[in-house]
Amino acid sequence: MSTEAEGGSAFNIHPMDQFVIEPLFGDGPISWYTPTNASLWMGLAVLTIIGLLVFGTRGRAIVPSRSQSIAESIYLFVHKMLEDIAGKEGLKYFPYIFTLFMFIVVSNILGLLPFGFTTTSHIAVTATMALAVFVTVTIIGFVKNGAGFFQLFWISSAPLALRPILAIIEIISYFVRPVSHSIRLAGNMMAGHAVIKVFAGFAGALGLGAIAPIIAIMAVYGLEMLVVVIQAYVFTILTCVYLKDALHPAH
Repeated sequence: MSTEAEGGSAFNIHPMDQFVIEPLFGDGPISWYTPTNASLWMGLAVLTIIGLLVFGTRGRAIVPSRSQSIAESIYLFVHKMLEDIAGKEGLKYFPYIFTLFMFIVVSNILGLLPFGFTTTSHIAVTATMALAVFVTVTIIGFVKNGAGFFQLFWISSAPLALRPILAIIEIISYFVRPVSHSIRLAGNMMAGHAVIKVFAGFAGALGLGAIAPIIAIMAVYGLEMLVVVIQAYVFTILTCVYLKDALHPAH
């Protein structure tokens, strides 16, 4: 009897199964306190960051070790990015920006490991970070500028007749920020991993004839290695831009 007749198929691929959140113990319902695969991999991301930034640099050698060199390079990269965009005034918020970048990039990379789980493919995770950024920069904007923060929505360089219309557009775009901020990261992570899973399914189904899918997996995996870093960079640089708007709202 054929595989199809038995209710299955050699090409029975479910690329979205890898994003299902499951409890670590048992099969019961998931509550807010239930340990899940998502919480496990977020915890592993935090431990990885601690291992790299704390234990990897504790020697503070003049000639840095490999781990110290990586940590210092990332630190200087994010520091320069924040200073270039938000200026010297923005550097006081460096710990927050650096934490965001490290968590996202490490979570993205861990998701590429065999049997790994990509926590940043879930809107619940990315939306929480995006909302935190939105609320934080809005509070900073009002604390630093008071009512002057509303200058962000009033384009004084535009013709007077167009300013009210542009103000409405600016307000809408401002409140859409956390939506686009979160969906961009989650969507890219989910799409790339789903494509890898599809090609992996083809490779498993074709057996010895899976040369083409294996080559495709290698190509997409290499591309995804680049994407996971770029998406962490994009999320962080947008956060820096929003911070700059909060610190200097005048157009």
